[in-house]
Amino acid sequence: MIVSLAELLVISLVVDWAFRKMNIPGLVGLLLVGVLFGPYALALVSPELLNISADFRLIALIVILLRAGLELSKDTLNRVGGRVVLLSAVPAITEGAAITVLGPPLLGISYLESAILGSIIAAVSPAVVVPLMIRFMERGMGAVKGIPTMILAAASIDDVFVIVIYSVLIGIYTGSTANIAWQLAGIPISIVLGIAVGLIVGVFLFRLFQHFDPRATKRVLVILGLSVLLVRAEHLMESWLPFASLLAVMAVGFIILEKDEHMAHEISAKLGKIWVFAEIVLFTMVGAQVNLTVALEAGFAGAVVIALGLVARSIGTYGCLLGSDLTVSERVFVVISYIPKATVQAAIGGAPLAAMVLLGMDKGPGEIILAVAVLSIVLTAPLGAWAISVSGERILTIAPPDVHDARDAVLESEGNKEIL
Repeated sequence: MIVSLAELLVISLVVDWAFRKMNIPGLVGLLLVGVLFGPYALALVSPELLNISADFRLIALIVILLRAGLELSKDTLNRVGGRVVLLSAVPAITEGAAITVLGPPLLGISYLESAILGSIIAAVSPAVVVPLMIRFMERGMGAVKGIPTMILAAASIDDVFVIVIYSVLIGIYTGSTANIAWQLAGIPISIVLGIAVGLIVGVFLFRLFQHFDPRATKRVLVILGLSVLLVRAEHLMESWLPFASLLAVMAVGFIILEKDEHMAHEISAKLGKIWVFAEIVLFTMVGAQVNLTVALEAGFAGAVVIALGLVARSIGTYGCLLGSDLTVSERVFVVISYIPKATVQAAIGGAPLAAMVLLGMDKGPGEIILAVAVLSIVLTAPLGAWAISVSGERILTIAPPDVHDARDAVLESEGNKEIL
């Protein structure tokens, strides 16, 4: 396993460098390396590494979300908070509704099966979106209007919302006796509880670090360890209390930033070094989950469903931004940022098929759902990552050191018109 991981690291670093030289995001190359070396293509990755890939992906995702929290300023969140709420639900609803309507005529599955497919496809991938937003935030791009912060926060909550909807629909389909009303109520409960627990843990860690003053490396190890335990706690409580552990992880970073900016930057810098390794593991392992044969089975009809679903999603996303101070091009950037699919689709794309086989149901619809889910990763993850990087460089402006003074000065000089 170690040899396989070493080979993957060396090849990924070379591919990442080559793609960046071609002005293509390195993560696109990493995804392609994972697909090519995965079990469904050349099968060069050892089975032992694939068996623990879920744990690797989780740790990488925790690193991303911790860095995200450490970049979320309270002032920026106050300015974009309302838009975050809209963007965390409306785009997913419009896309899921479109796929529900399109599924029966194009894929030959029932409306309920189409709704299940829609709930899987409707999730944006924080694994793709969040790292790109952090890079923009580190360079101060889009900071005046808090655009990357808004997208980062909304994309993280979007997954919580979509997964709960999926749980409700698959429960109905398989005849589960689960309380649907309680599951739906679980959406706000899990979000609020996740944030609250994260804030409490963050305050505890801050005081602990203040008292003992450990080195930044030890602080990072403690935070990572507690973050893994938070995720574990979610799994232990999921049957009786909904809890969004990944939002809790973000909240830990957020509260440390609010309490001590210097400490937050030290921790973020250490996590940035870990991310060099974590990024490779995350995207290659996500790519390794992609079965190209299954994706091709979705065919042209599957591609049409995905494309039209994205059109509906884009309309919903753009609608959420009406009345904001974003320019048309900035709104288009937000729409583009909501394209990539990967994390949720790879995680639960095959779950409906597994449930149908377990219950002795017709597995045909499950195979179609899996095929379209995999195809959505193939079509949107590399393209979305590239489009976000390119459009961000062209659209987002770099803010001066004091973004609030800069924003006020621009608004005065432009007579409160939109910033171009």
